[in-house]
Amino acid sequence: MNDADAKLWRKYKRTKSRLLHEEIVRKYLYLVKYVAGRVAIGLPPNVEFNDLVSYGILGLFDAIEKYDVSQGNKFETYGVSRIRGAIMDELRKLDWAPRLLRKRAREIERKMRELEDKHGRVATEDELARSLKMSVEDLNGIYNELNSTTFLSLDEVWQNDDGNKPISRLQTVEDSLVTDQFSFVHQGEVKELLAQAVDQLPEKEKLVVVLYYYENLTLREIGEVLNVSESRVCQIHTKVVLRLRSYLMKKTGEITLEA
Repeated sequence: MNDADAKLWRKYKRTKSRLLHEEIVRKYLYLVKYVAGRVAIGLPPNVEFNDLVSYGILGLFDAIEKYDVSQGNKFETYGVSRIRGAIMDELRKLDWAPRLLRKRAREIERKMRELEDKHGRVATEDELARSLKMSVEDLNGIYNELNSTTFLSLDEVWQNDDGNKPISRLQTVEDSLVTDQFSFVHQGEVKELLAQAVDQLPEKEKLVVVLYYYENLTLREIGEVLNVSESRVCQIHTKVVLRLRSYLMKKTGEITLEA
């Protein structure tokens, strides 16, 4: 944080000036639009971007009030976390993910674990589809639907506290996943488990993770690299999400997802 920003924050914290508050909001409003844009990717069309922005603004207000300038950390890092949390909280309240779809996701994850235990490796699409008593085409259709409701978010490239060394998207997974379902697990342990899970993925799925979460390619660009459609990349991405969730649940002993 530069001297001017630090001075602004200290003065606001001391005076609680409405004008200073408005200045800080204007300064960091771009974070709300950035996070809302990332969350909006793949959401159903009935979820309005402006609604996401309004939820995020509440998160920005909360972040401004709770930010401790004396710690010397970048507000951007803290702010993105609070903004995203506010948006996700409101989406959960809307309960827009159909119960049947969430039930299907839990069943797929359970079958993934069973097949991995049985074969000692990641299940193929054919094996997974057969175990679910459906065709591969039907399974891919479910992946398409789940693409709108899966919140394993590896989507922000944050900075660490010194503001210099970038942190990969994959390293921020615990912000959105662990908070909900694995809050009892130390974040460092989750990072280690995720690294193990990614290492066990089939090569194409692993490549999608690398290209999207480390190289920051778009899904369309990844499709061009793999010579597949963007929708197929979405399916692969959703499958990776479910595999990672399944792996974490198996390793942490957490069996039941939130209904």
